[in-house]
Amino acid sequence: MKNKRAVIVMTLAILFGLAAVVLASHWLLKQPAANGNRIVVAGADISIGQRLTPDMLKLVEWPAHSVPKGAFDDPQKLNGRVLKSSIMLGDPLSEAKLAPAGTVGGLSALITEGKRAITVRVNDVIGVAGFALPGNYVDIIVSTETDPQPQADQRRERSISKIVLERILVLAVAQEVNRDETKPKVVNAVTLEVTPEQAEKLDLARSVGTLSLALRNQVDPAAAATTGATKDNLLPVVTPPLRQVALPVRVARPAQARPAHPTATPAPAPRNCVKVINGLDASQECF
Repeated sequence: MKNKRAVIVMTLAILFGLAAVVLASHWLLKQPAANGNRIVVAGADISIGQRLTPDMLKLVEWPAHSVPKGAFDDPQKLNGRVLKSSIMLGDPLSEAKLAPAGTVGGLSALITEGKRAITVRVNDVIGVAGFALPGNYVDIIVSTETDPQPQADQRRERSISKIVLERILVLAVAQEVNRDETKPKVVNAVTLEVTPEQAEKLDLARSVGTLSLALRNQVDPAAAATTGATKDNLLPVVTPPLRQVALPVRVARPAQARPAHPTATPAPAPRNCVKVINGLDASQECF
């Protein structure tokens, strides 16, 4: 009996000890770390251009020595703010990732101050087979006919393809602005971020010719100094080589030696002559 009672007491002691350990660990996890801070992070994946609400966010402990600059400690301070870059679950929120306060959500929140958004119609070829995605940079090429110019008393037009705008940021494809997608997507419209002057050039270019997009490296800032491609430099006229004709060679003949003394001219052959007397006149006829 005594052994049975001792076993029960020991079992209860072990159970109470385990319960105390579990409760203590839970309590310690809920307490703020001595060397940490609580900051606001994303509670789910949030796409660019969305308006934030407190239920999208949560507070987590963060080491004090690595707190991001401009981090927030209260989700209510972010209510209604708009993201200008996509964030993933657990990413900390900072002022650098947000559009200015008061910005309305959507594409307008993504446009840099002083710039504009303009949309151009594309197809699977013009849109680089769907690889021109939000966040990429492209060059704009226009193919058109130049003004007629007189040449050899004739007026003709010259076809030309020329890069008119370089390193243009793609804001959106179709109605999507998500920059986390890496798979190609064929769409019928691309929205670009341009300056007011570039917007004017682009609007004129699409009215005078056919547009094409050339995808470029995102970290390549070099400008392309080109003069444009025309039919003349694309398909240059090849002049056939001249045929060499063999001319007859004149061989100089050796000069004939002249006689030391000139040859005497032969005397004329003797002729028959008759004397004719006509009255008082007399004459001589030779034959």
